[in-house]
Amino acid sequence: MFRGILLQCKFILVAFLNVTYNFFPYPLRKLYLRIFGIKTGKNTSIHRLCRFFHVGNLQVGNNCTINFGCYLDNRRGIYIGNNVGIAHNTKIYTLGHDIDDPEFKTKGKATIIEDNSFIFSNAIIMPGVTIGEGAIVLPGSVVTKNVEAWSIVGGNPAHFIRKRKENIDYRHSYNYLFAL
Repeated sequence: MFRGILLQCKFILVAFLNVTYNFFPYPLRKLYLRIFGIKTGKNTSIHRLCRFFHVGNLQVGNNCTINFGCYLDNRRGIYIGNNVGIAHNTKIYTLGHDIDDPEFKTKGKATIIEDNSFIFSNAIIMPGVTIGEGAIVLPGSVVTKNVEAWSIVGGNPAHFIRKRKENIDYRHSYNYLFAL
Protein backbone atom coordinates (compact mmCIF):
# COMPACT_ATOMS: atom_id res chain seq x y z
CA MET A 1 0.00 0.00 0.00
CA PHE A 2 2.71 2.51 1.02
CA ARG A 3 4.84 1.58 -2.02
CA GLY A 4 1.83 2.24 -4.27
CA ILE A 5 1.33 5.68 -2.74
CA LEU A 6 5.01 6.56 -3.23
CA LEU A 7 4.90 5.37 -6.82
CA GLN A 8 1.80 7.46 -7.49
CA CYS A 9 3.53 10.52 -5.96
CA LYS A 10 6.46 9.99 -8.32
CA PHE A 11 4.12 9.83 -11.31
CA ILE A 12 2.44 13.05 -10.18
CA LEU A 13 5.84 14.74 -9.83
CA VAL A 14 6.89 13.68 -13.35
CA ALA A 15 3.53 14.86 -14.75
CA PHE A 16 4.02 18.20 -12.98
CA LEU A 17 7.50 18.53 -14.52
CA ASN A 18 6.20 17.75 -18.01
CA VAL A 19 3.37 20.32 -17.80
CA THR A 20 5.21 23.17 -16.09
CA TYR A 21 8.51 22.84 -17.97
CA ASN A 22 6.98 24.38 -21.09
CA PHE A 23 6.23 27.69 -19.37
CA PHE A 24 9.85 28.60 -18.65
CA PRO A 25 12.08 30.47 -21.12
CA TYR A 26 15.52 29.06 -21.90
CA PRO A 27 17.72 30.43 -19.11
CA LEU A 28 15.20 29.61 -16.39
CA ARG A 29 14.41 26.21 -17.90
CA LYS A 30 17.95 24.99 -17.14
CA LEU A 31 17.60 25.98 -13.49
CA TYR A 32 14.15 24.44 -13.30
CA LEU A 33 15.43 21.12 -14.62
CA ARG A 34 18.20 21.16 -12.02
CA ILE A 35 15.51 21.13 -9.30
CA PHE A 36 14.34 17.80 -10.73
CA GLY A 37 17.87 16.35 -10.84
CA ILE A 38 18.34 16.79 -14.60
CA LYS A 39 21.81 18.11 -15.41
CA THR A 40 22.57 20.17 -18.50
CA GLY A 41 25.90 21.67 -19.54
CA LYS A 42 26.83 25.12 -20.83
CA ASN A 43 25.06 26.33 -24.00
CA THR A 44 22.74 23.32 -23.86
CA SER A 45 19.02 23.55 -24.45
CA ILE A 46 16.18 21.06 -24.09
CA HIS A 47 13.36 22.69 -26.01
CA ARG A 48 9.71 22.75 -25.11
CA LEU A 49 7.24 19.91 -25.55
CA CYS A 50 9.78 17.25 -24.59
CA ARG A 51 8.51 14.51 -22.28
CA PHE A 52 10.47 13.09 -19.38
CA PHE A 53 9.64 9.68 -17.91
CA HIS A 54 11.39 10.21 -14.59
CA VAL A 55 13.09 12.84 -12.46
CA GLY A 56 16.89 12.75 -12.49
CA ASN A 57 18.80 10.14 -14.50
CA LEU A 58 19.47 12.55 -17.37
CA GLN A 59 22.84 14.20 -17.99
CA VAL A 60 23.51 16.34 -21.04
CA GLY A 61 26.93 17.81 -21.85
CA ASN A 62 27.90 21.21 -23.27
CA ASN A 63 26.73 22.70 -26.58
CA CYS A 64 23.82 20.29 -27.03
CA THR A 65 20.35 20.81 -28.43
CA ILE A 66 17.40 18.52 -27.82
CA ASN A 67 14.60 19.78 -30.04
CA PHE A 68 10.88 19.94 -29.35
CA GLY A 69 8.70 16.88 -28.97
CA CYS A 70 11.37 14.39 -27.89
CA TYR A 71 10.57 11.53 -25.50
CA LEU A 72 13.34 11.09 -22.96
CA ASP A 73 12.80 7.84 -21.08
CA ASN A 74 15.29 8.59 -18.34
CA ARG A 75 14.10 5.83 -15.98
CA ARG A 76 17.40 3.88 -16.34
CA GLY A 77 19.55 6.84 -17.34
CA ILE A 78 20.35 8.81 -20.46
CA TYR A 79 23.88 10.17 -20.78
CA ILE A 80 24.59 12.60 -23.61
CA GLY A 81 28.07 13.92 -24.35
CA ASN A 82 29.14 17.34 -25.67
CA ASN A 83 28.10 18.94 -28.95
CA VAL A 84 25.20 16.57 -29.62
CA GLY A 85 22.13 17.44 -31.66
CA ILE A 86 18.86 15.58 -31.29
CA ALA A 87 16.16 16.60 -33.76
CA HIS A 88 12.43 16.88 -33.07
CA ASN A 89 10.20 13.94 -32.17
CA THR A 90 13.06 11.57 -31.39
CA LYS A 91 12.35 8.90 -28.79
CA ILE A 92 15.11 7.61 -26.52
CA TYR A 93 14.13 4.61 -24.40
CA THR A 94 15.88 2.98 -21.45
CA LEU A 95 13.22 0.58 -20.21
CA GLY A 96 10.95 -1.99 -21.81
CA HIS A 97 9.57 -5.46 -21.16
CA ASP A 98 11.12 -8.89 -21.50
CA ILE A 99 8.79 -10.39 -24.10
CA ASP A 100 9.97 -13.92 -23.24
CA ASP A 101 9.35 -13.59 -19.50
CA PRO A 102 6.11 -15.30 -18.39
CA GLU A 103 5.38 -12.30 -16.14
CA PHE A 104 6.39 -9.74 -18.82
CA LYS A 105 8.84 -8.15 -16.37
CA THR A 106 10.54 -4.89 -17.16
CA LYS A 107 14.14 -4.79 -18.25
CA GLY A 108 16.33 -1.90 -19.22
CA LYS A 109 19.68 -0.24 -19.33
CA ALA A 110 21.07 3.27 -19.69
CA THR A 111 21.37 4.79 -23.17
CA ILE A 112 24.54 6.69 -24.07
CA ILE A 113 25.05 9.21 -26.86
CA GLU A 114 28.69 10.21 -27.21
CA ASP A 115 30.25 13.56 -28.27
CA ASN A 116 29.62 15.14 -31.69
CA SER A 117 26.76 12.82 -32.61
CA PHE A 118 23.56 13.86 -34.33
CA ILE A 119 20.20 12.10 -34.21
CA PHE A 120 17.82 13.23 -36.97
CA SER A 121 14.07 13.58 -36.48
CA ASN A 122 11.69 10.77 -35.62
CA ALA A 123 14.44 8.31 -34.74
CA ILE A 124 13.90 5.72 -32.03
CA ILE A 125 16.81 4.69 -29.81
CA MET A 126 16.19 1.49 -27.86
CA PRO A 127 17.35 0.70 -24.28
CA GLY A 128 21.03 0.06 -23.64
CA VAL A 129 22.23 1.40 -26.99
CA THR A 130 25.43 3.45 -27.25
CA ILE A 131 25.70 5.90 -30.12
CA GLY A 132 29.45 6.30 -30.73
CA GLU A 133 31.34 9.57 -31.06
CA GLY A 134 30.49 11.55 -34.19
CA ALA A 135 27.84 9.07 -35.34
CA ILE A 136 24.81 10.10 -37.37
CA VAL A 137 21.37 8.47 -37.05
CA LEU A 138 19.23 9.26 -40.10
CA PRO A 139 15.54 10.30 -39.89
CA GLY A 140 13.03 7.64 -38.88
CA SER A 141 15.67 5.08 -37.96
CA VAL A 142 15.09 2.49 -35.25
CA VAL A 143 18.39 1.88 -33.47
CA THR A 144 18.44 -1.49 -31.70
CA LYS A 145 22.22 -2.04 -31.51
CA ASN A 146 25.26 0.07 -30.70
CA VAL A 147 26.45 2.45 -33.40
CA GLU A 148 30.20 2.68 -34.03
CA ALA A 149 32.01 6.01 -33.83
CA TRP A 150 31.81 8.20 -36.96
CA SER A 151 29.27 5.89 -38.61
CA ILE A 152 26.10 6.86 -40.42
CA VAL A 153 23.18 4.50 -39.82
CA GLY A 154 19.62 4.45 -41.08
CA GLY A 155 16.56 2.27 -41.57
CA ASN A 156 14.40 -0.05 -39.50
CA PRO A 157 16.29 -1.66 -37.92
CA ALA A 158 19.14 0.79 -38.39
CA HIS A 159 22.06 -0.54 -40.39
CA PHE A 160 25.48 0.83 -41.30
CA ILE A 161 25.46 3.03 -44.41
CA ARG A 162 28.93 4.54 -44.46
CA LYS A 163 31.65 6.22 -42.39
CA ARG A 164 31.50 9.95 -41.73
CA LYS A 165 34.40 12.39 -42.08
CA GLU A 166 35.92 13.14 -38.67
CA ASN A 167 37.08 16.72 -39.30
CA ILE A 168 33.96 18.50 -38.00
CA ASP A 169 34.05 22.08 -36.76
CA TYR A 170 30.68 23.19 -35.42
CA ARG A 171 28.84 23.63 -32.13
CA HIS A 172 25.17 23.03 -31.39
CA SER A 173 23.79 26.09 -29.67
CA TYR A 174 20.16 26.97 -30.33
CA ASN A 175 19.19 28.60 -27.07
CA TYR A 176 16.07 30.56 -27.95
CA LEU A 177 13.74 31.82 -25.22
CA PHE A 178 10.79 29.90 -26.65
CA ALA A 179 11.88 27.74 -29.57
CA LEU A 180 9.37 25.34 -31.05
